[in-house]
Parts: sequence; C-alpha cells; structure tokens
Amino acid sequence: MYKTPCSRLTGLFGVSVQQKLVGHHGARCNQTARSLLQLHRREPSPWLTYQHLIFLKRQYVAKNIGELHQRAAPKQAPARSVVDEADDAVVRQVPRVPVIQSPVAEETSVSVAPETSGAATKTSQETPHLHVETDEAREARLDRQWKQLKVDMADLPDVYARLTKIKLTALVVMTTAAGYAMAPVPFDPVIFSVSCLGTGLASCAANSINQFFEVPFDSNMNRTKNRPLVRGQISPLHAVTFALACGVSGVALLTWAVNPLTGFLGALTIALYTCCYTPLKRLTIVNTWVGAVVGAIPPIMGWTAATGCLDAGALVLGGFLYSWQFPHFNALSWNLRADYSRGGYRMMSVTHPAMCRRVALRHSVALVGLSALAPALGVTTWTFPAAVLPINAYISFLAFRFYRRGDRASARKLFFCSLWHLPMLLLLALTCKKPRQERQRHDNADADAPRS
Repeated sequence: MYKTPCSRLTGLFGVSVQQKLVGHHGARCNQTARSLLQLHRREPSPWLTYQHLIFLKRQYVAKNIGELHQRAAPKQAPARSVVDEADDAVVRQVPRVPVIQSPVAEETSVSVAPETSGAATKTSQETPHLHVETDEAREARLDRQWKQLKVDMADLPDVYARLTKIKLTALVVMTTAAGYAMAPVPFDPVIFSVSCLGTGLASCAANSINQFFEVPFDSNMNRTKNRPLVRGQISPLHAVTFALACGVSGVALLTWAVNPLTGFLGALTIALYTCCYTPLKRLTIVNTWVGAVVGAIPPIMGWTAATGCLDAGALVLGGFLYSWQFPHFNALSWNLRADYSRGGYRMMSVTHPAMCRRVALRHSVALVGLSALAPALGVTTWTFPAAVLPINAYISFLAFRFYRRGDRASARKLFFCSLWHLPMLLLLALTCKKPRQERQRHDNADADAPRS
C-alpha cells in the first residue's frame, strides 16, 4: 500500500482521536480505540495512513444499517390497450413491439367493425411472411451440408495404421516371434516370416472390426475420438472391406503355408476379440479376462508354427502373456476411468476399483511362479528364474504400491514398468533357452520313465 505525505496522520493525532472517542462515546467506542492502537502497534512505520481507518466506515455502516434506505425506480407497467375516451366505440390496440409492415401489407390491411350490439373494435391484420423452399433450393442446401467423402491416397497408410492399432499389432507380432524362437526346433526363416505376417494380418483384422463396432462409443472418449472411423476419414464399408481382406489372407496364410493348427488359432483370435471381448466390454468386467486370453494366444501361435503341436512350453509362454496383461491393462485403465465411464464400458477400474488393484497385484506375483515353472517343464535353464527375479520383484513392488495407494502416480509407474518388463522377460527367456539337444534328452527321459 502506497503512503503519501498528504494522507499521513501522526501518532499523536491518533492518540487524540482515541481520547475524543473515549470521552464522547464511552464504552461503545472502546473497541474502536483498541483497534486503532492494535493497528498502530502492528505497523512498522510510526505513521498511520488514511487507509487504516477504512474499518470505521464498515463499523458505521453496520451500526446504522437500519437508517440506510435505497430508493428503487418504480417498475414500468407493461404496455396494454389504450382506450380513446373521446370515442367510446373505437378501441385501438397498441402492440408491445412495433411491427415493421411492408407497403403491400399496408395496402391490404383492412379495418373490420363487428356488427354486435357492444363496442366495435378496429384491428390491423397483416399477412405473415411465409418462406416456401423450392426443391432446387432444398437440394442446394443439402449439398452444402453433406459432402461426398473423398479419401486421399497419400493419407491411407496413416489411416490404416491407426485403424489397425499398429502399436498393439507390433506387440502381437513380437510375442509371436518370441514363441517361435523359444520352440526347440531348427530355425526356418520362411516359416518364421509367414507366421509373423499371418498373425499380424489377423491382428489388423480384429482391431479394424473392433473399431467398426465401437464408433458411437469411441466418439465420447478423449482417447479414441480421433480414430479414422470416428472422424469420418474412411467409410465403414471401406473399413470392413479392409478388415475382411486382412482376416481372410492372414488365416489362409497361417493355414496353408504354416499348419492348420496355427490357422485355427488365428481365426480363434479374431472371433474372440470381435465377437466376445468387444460386446462384453459394455456388459461385464469379465471382458478383461477374455481379453487376456486373446493376448495370450499369439506366443502359442509362434510355438505351434514351429512345432505343429501344443505342449507345456507353449502354455508357459501363454501364461506369461496372460498374467502380464493384468498389471499392464489395469494400470492403464485406472487413469482412464473417466473416459471409460463416458463411453459406457464396464471395466474393473470403473465398477470394481478395489478388485482392479487386487488383480493387478495377484498376477504380478504370479509372474514369479511362472518363471520358476519354465525350467521345471524343460523350456529354459534354471538360471532363468534367478535372472528375471529382479524385474519380477520390481513390478510386484509397483503393483503392491498401486494396491495400497490407488492413485494416478502409482498407476502410471506400474504401466510404464510393464512396457519394458515384457520385452526384458522374453529376451531373458530366449537367452536362457534350453539347448535343443538337452531338450530332446529331457523328452526321451520322460518317455522312457516307467508309468505306474
């Protein structure tokens, strides 16, 4: 607050004001004097400014509030009919809002006098202006509102990438490649490439059909409102045609170029993702477990593409992906609860938040047990559980903190940890893979063991 010389009051003047107030008003102004002294003591400067006396004004208003009056302007009466006293037989209507009449309307206005025994009224009738839209004008207006959808060929790669969720598809292909590499067979680059390509095409088809079904719900979510079908970058027919082309070609490649079992698993992935997981998202929280089964199939497809059969090694790899998805997705959905709620999706983070945190912790700890099960089934060596113990312990610790706190920060840390945890887990499993000769001896020993 600025202090000017003309607005200063000395401390002696303040003391004299206190004496006068005490002398004239006595006990009633005793509080006012004490307030002045307290202000003077708190102020580091020996001067009291005029601004310090503002509270006197407030006290005066509060004291004399009953004597304050405000004169309000009288409310204007609404316009009503004015009766001409000179001529009792004529009543003139005064409109509240003046009507702008066209010259044609003035010429056609007629004053009508009813033939009743009472007073005759004189009214001014005007023909309302009605706009009649012709067929040509209507077609022109609709042409301005609806434009023909034109797809730029240069934008199609980006549109297809977002339609197929290219990052999720890349993760699916990576797990398929890991499953093929973990199989105890010689590496065949042709079968490896065809199996990865067919699995990627199946994933593209499943993601495209998923977006086709969820257009009205994706438009309500901030995370998905910029998807191609929501923005109208391509037509629904275009998206369905692309999905069918990817799905048919992917399943055909896996069936005839790899083996029928892998082709069946690819078709099962598309069916579970589009016909089970997608509709269940709006019905029940069971959708999370169904989605985890879908995510666990790609490494099994890689294993079957190499071996042509299902055995314990394929199930262990599928178990890794099954359990990993719960801390990954539950942590992701925790910070997207508002979006999922607006979209109408029944996720654990929305309807069962305590279960969401508990399931994430449970499956994080399950990764430790699965790591110990892999060498017992002859998939890896016994160095694998010790090698992955630090990263499994770390993700379990973050899951436990997410379970205890349940805040955005702990969920975010768990999610970002899951992004590098899975590649590290698969890389260490590949590094500690049991050699093929030892695996064959292990299988032969199991076959020669006496059965009770």
